[in-house]
Amino acid sequence: METSSSGITNGRTKVFHPVAKDVNILFDELEAVNSPCKDDDSLLHPGNLTSTSDDASRLEAGGETVPEKNKLNGLYFRDGKCRIDYILVYRKSNPQMEKREVFERNIRAEGLQMEKESSLINSDIIFVKLHAPWEVLGRYAEQMNVRMPFRRKIYYLPRRYKFMSRIDKQISRFRRWLPKKPMRLDKETLPDLEENDCYTAPFSQQRIHHFIIHNKDTFFNNATRSRIVHHILQRIKYEEGKNKIGLNRLLTNGSYEAAFPLHEGSYRSKNSIRTHGAVNHRHLLYECWASWGVWYKYQPLDLVRRYFGEKIGLYFAWLGWYTGMLFPAAFIGLFVFLYGVITLDHCQVSKEVCQATDIIMCPVCDKYCPFMRLSDSCVYAKVTHLFDNGATVFFAVFMAVWATVFLEFWKRRRAVIAYDWDLIDWEEEEEEIRPQFEAKYSKKERMNPISGKPEPYQAFADKCSRLIVSASGIFFMICVVIAAVFGIVIYRVVTVSTFAAFKWALIRNNSQVATTGTAVCINFCIIMLLNVLYEKVALLLTNLEQPRTESEWENSFTLKMFLFQFVNLNSSTFYIAFFLGRFTGHPGAYLRLINRWRLEECHPSGCLIDLCMQMGIIMVLKQTWNNFMELGYPLIQNWWTRRKVRQEHGPERKISFPQWEKDYNLQPMNAYGLFDEYLEMILQFGFTTIFVAAFPLAPLLALLNNIIEIRLDAYKFVTQWRRPLASRAKDIGIWYGILEGIGILSVITNAFVIAITSDFIPRLVYAYKYGPCAGQGEAGQKCMVGYVNASLSVFRISDFENRSEPESDGSEFSGTPLKYCRYRDYRDPPHSLVPYGYTLQFWHVLAARLAFIIVFEHLVFCIKHLISYLIPDLPKDLRDRMRREKYLIQEMMYEAELERLQKERKERKKNGKAHHNEWP
Repeated sequence: METSSSGITNGRTKVFHPVAKDVNILFDELEAVNSPCKDDDSLLHPGNLTSTSDDASRLEAGGETVPEKNKLNGLYFRDGKCRIDYILVYRKSNPQMEKREVFERNIRAEGLQMEKESSLINSDIIFVKLHAPWEVLGRYAEQMNVRMPFRRKIYYLPRRYKFMSRIDKQISRFRRWLPKKPMRLDKETLPDLEENDCYTAPFSQQRIHHFIIHNKDTFFNNATRSRIVHHILQRIKYEEGKNKIGLNRLLTNGSYEAAFPLHEGSYRSKNSIRTHGAVNHRHLLYECWASWGVWYKYQPLDLVRRYFGEKIGLYFAWLGWYTGMLFPAAFIGLFVFLYGVITLDHCQVSKEVCQATDIIMCPVCDKYCPFMRLSDSCVYAKVTHLFDNGATVFFAVFMAVWATVFLEFWKRRRAVIAYDWDLIDWEEEEEEIRPQFEAKYSKKERMNPISGKPEPYQAFADKCSRLIVSASGIFFMICVVIAAVFGIVIYRVVTVSTFAAFKWALIRNNSQVATTGTAVCINFCIIMLLNVLYEKVALLLTNLEQPRTESEWENSFTLKMFLFQFVNLNSSTFYIAFFLGRFTGHPGAYLRLINRWRLEECHPSGCLIDLCMQMGIIMVLKQTWNNFMELGYPLIQNWWTRRKVRQEHGPERKISFPQWEKDYNLQPMNAYGLFDEYLEMILQFGFTTIFVAAFPLAPLLALLNNIIEIRLDAYKFVTQWRRPLASRAKDIGIWYGILEGIGILSVITNAFVIAITSDFIPRLVYAYKYGPCAGQGEAGQKCMVGYVNASLSVFRISDFENRSEPESDGSEFSGTPLKYCRYRDYRDPPHSLVPYGYTLQFWHVLAARLAFIIVFEHLVFCIKHLISYLIPDLPKDLRDRMRREKYLIQEMMYEAELERLQKERKERKKNGKAHHNEWP
């Protein structure tokens, strides 16, 4: 067992922690010895370059001289020994000086060491550097139950039979001829990727001899050190009063301008990482994660977790898992599309449409729209077949099952990650109450059942009234979205007539496509504008609710923003999928909007082509815009900051900035944490699943975007943002429930898309009931002969309303005015007993559609629940490993304690001292 000496000193002065009133005196004595900086601005150093960041070169306990390279870059104090664990930034001109002085005095009383530097750019900006000595780290690590390694893991391989061993040898010989796992990172050339695979236990100073401590300076990694310091700062008072406590309140009232941990130096190096190794973990992350040259490799999740913390590591683990699961979905979607391409020449329906030169279709708008041959829509019929073919139903069922498998296997993957990252037994601490909640309800208090302390209390009636007002606001904003969709509908019905009378023949002949394309682009602009409004409204409504804790506030805000953006993004898609062309009436009796505008009809080839255009354009534009805002905007801001510095101080000053000033000039992480990243991916997941039956290429577009997204986010976190505080989390939070809701909604919407939007059901009914193969139980292409003619009804042109009668009489087709035209519907001819009444085929199709929806939903839901039941949330091997580890930890603790006792007895016998037979 690897252990270190049991003495707990920092190599300089042993520090005790008596009661609080003596802390300042002891700190002053320590200050005289170690000379850390004072809170006095008179001792402020004017921004000279002081320290650097080489993790490997630190002061050992033996008292070696401090390397000069520790004074080059700004990751250490001026003495080159004390590593900077946290940075606070304020302005000297800020009036909150008294609160700041009390706060910093109490920081020193807690045992943290402090040093100040003024900015090289602006002397008004002051950087407060904080360092936590070993004693402080150990004390608070024990309070926070930080798990640390104490014994390397021993894996027991199961016994293999000789036959299986021979098979393994043959397989290994075959693998020699294959590439050596090109998607995995090369751990031989990047040795820093190797993680110490050790058993861990909550840190305890009394049992410090159990833990693997090679060097006290590196025992707690930088992320853990920053987390401990942040934990201390959140519990330090700045004024008298029970609520005047914590760094967050000082950041809110402007006492401090920023607070952040430092990056570990530069992410670039003059030397190659393969020949000289990584300069620091940030450089290593950039080379093996954020660089575009490794886009095809797996993510180094352990390294991401070690640098950014478990919460950000879990996001990238989920994103990587989602991207990996998109591969089969994208492959099947591409197969469905290629199946449509291959069978295009054999499609009887598109053949009949292309050959229907004698079928004249009625105008699709009032007056200006001309009559047209059905064969003019030949291209659109072929494009429709690419997405609406025999494999579409299979793909819809596959995607519904895929969504369930994705979520169920993510549970298993999350369990493995939680085990590897020591999150299984981790529980969130009792959260602090939000300052806004305290200020609002400070007069009413009740006892907290957990802590036993009095805390502000919100009455039930007040809470309900606020929730009702918030729900009313959500309903109002959803009505605003519906109003925006209504405006798009009016635009479409007005513009189609305008484009039909356009001078350019290209637009005039493709008026419906031009209308759809422009409507989608305008809709996208409205979506982006409303998103800005929705964020402000969601923030206002969430603050109006007065959530008690930050997690409650975050969950409430997340749910509102998702509802707003989901409805905003998908409302027009729902309209095209389920309402466009469904309630238009028929020629001679059109339904009109406000008794003025005739509702838009579908293209003669159907509405599916409109839905495909809507999804394709919105998905591509949205993802492009998000990627630009995520990376382009911070790049532009950081470039502008560097440009101003070069103009004011000259380009030669650029390389002299210490690390804290470089990080201060970077962009802070989003105020809502990972909200924007999750929201973008969840909305994309909705696009990938909800209307996938109409657009099988959606998973492929999502896959391509996510491959780029992972590297964009990695580049942004490593190079463009300040280092976020490493925080812990066990899962992805409320987003998992939202994903499950989208999975359920996708089953319903795909059932309706297949039954209502596509022509799958009408073709099936025709093949089995009305076609040449009626009653024979066949449904091949030969059974679809005559389908196009059977799906079109006849209208007498003389029955047109005056305001609908077209300007052309159709004489350009046959030389004489047309008497009849055709339209998509199942209605009786004008000379029947009930002119334009529904035919029996219409009712058969309607019954078949309803039956398909019911059967499809029940079948898919049964499959989903069966899969959920059959796939356990915890892998069996992981469950066995957890049980064995618990057993081994108990044994190791007992053996280590016994070994220590035996060693102490031997030493006492050797020294000739008496000892007592009792537990120490």
